Amino acid sequence: MSNEMINTLPLFLRKSEVYRDIFNSKGEQIQALLTDIEDIEQQMNVDTATWGLDVFEKELNVEIDRSKPYAERRSVIKSQWRGNGQVDADLIRVVADSYTNGDTVVSFNDAIVVEFTSQIGRPPNLSDLQEAIEETKPAHLRVEYDFRYYTIDEVSSMTINELSSIQLENFAGGVS
Repeated sequence: MSNEMINTLPLFLRKSEVYRDIFNSKGEQIQALLTDIEDIEQQMNVDTATWGLDVFEKELNVEIDRSKPYAERRSVIKSQWRGNGQVDADLIRVVADSYTNGDTVVSFNDAIVVEFTSQIGRPPNLSDLQEAIEETKPAHLRVEYDFRYYTIDEVSSMTINELSSIQLENFAGGVS
């Protein structure tokens, strides 16, 4: 940055230590400002925001919990945005997908049934998902959650090393 500024000077002033010191100092300040501007632009997008998530949560009246991972906080924000409109299976699926990174099937069978088709075990932010669905659905409908666990066929084809690396809660009846 400072070299670019120095190159704007007439040739006889480019070797001046005074100008070099001034431009080096100003170059550092300008670079710091550019870095700050880039950070603010990152905060304006929920997918790249970090400290800016607080602003989104406050605007949507979502409890700010900095102990949760950014991905979970982003899921809550996206769900709040998507959760407005006529309640049907598609709307519930959109809300659920924002928490599970996709791959849910929602159906109505005396209750709202949310089936996790690709996630093994319970999603890490299930309580946030349950809360969002409760806020979205009509009060008289109950919700059931169907989780996907490893099947006997899947387990029987695994090696001992593969099995030992799987968390216990990913098996049906596992401790959660």
